[in-house]
Amino acid sequence: MQAASCAKSDAEIRAVARRLRHDIRDGNWRDLTTGQAPGSVQGNLVVLPAADAADFEQYCARNPRPCPLIAMSAPGDPHMPALGADIDLRTDLPCYRVFENGVEVAETHDISGYWRDDLVAFVLGCSYSFEAALTRAGLSLRHIEQGVKVPLYMTDIATEPSGAFRGPMVVSMRPFAPADAIRAIEITARFPDLHGAPVHFGNPALIGIADIDAPWSGAPPVIGVDEVPLFWACGVTPQVAVTRARPALCITHKPGHMLITDRLDAEFFGTTESRETGVS
Repeated sequence: MQAASCAKSDAEIRAVARRLRHDIRDGNWRDLTTGQAPGSVQGNLVVLPAADAADFEQYCARNPRPCPLIAMSAPGDPHMPALGADIDLRTDLPCYRVFENGVEVAETHDISGYWRDDLVAFVLGCSYSFEAALTRAGLSLRHIEQGVKVPLYMTDIATEPSGAFRGPMVVSMRPFAPADAIRAIEITARFPDLHGAPVHFGNPALIGIADIDAPWSGAPPVIGVDEVPLFWACGVTPQVAVTRARPALCITHKPGHMLITDRLDAEFFGTTESRETGVS
């Protein structure tokens, strides 16, 4: 799949997104979506029984940095028309994780066999979406250059609980030279519905990361001696909350294997600007 040029029209960007989504649905793309369909919003997925949906919706509202909710389905509806006319959440992600009572029981490319009439789907904004804005500004993203998954870390930053949903925040990390780090903070702060500005930069120990070379998920980072690590809230955070809440069933994306939508990242530029975007 060729990356879309930043000079492409909105229609061309959406066409690239739909082709990739159809490739995923047909089983022709089961890889990471990192760096794919630039300009299109990618989303984290959480699917829960309706009995757990209200608590999880409130969890997102209380924790908008790691859980920026951009769309929610009706019970039993596997489609998400707000994000794309032909989206089918049962088949349109490259890889899913299935949890029962908080324990992962399967990893699969199609969740049609797990779908039920009481399931509610949530799509959360993803930092992959603002990466196109960073690259348009001339900033290099090491994990895309290397073709690997962005490193993720478990922190000691507690999320605000809702019902049984609670747990620490997960963050993604991207290193930059100091001048580029300032620019990256400025750019991503304008995308609060796609995680916004970093929640921390600099010393990882200050947010509970003991060894930056040993991420919780993703590829070990390559950080230059003159570079600063920047940490963004990550939409994998709910997967940690699920292991604590232990719902009877939960389906999520596999980290790095996102939903490609027809929404443009430009549509989210500067949204909800009153939301806190400070960093520690």
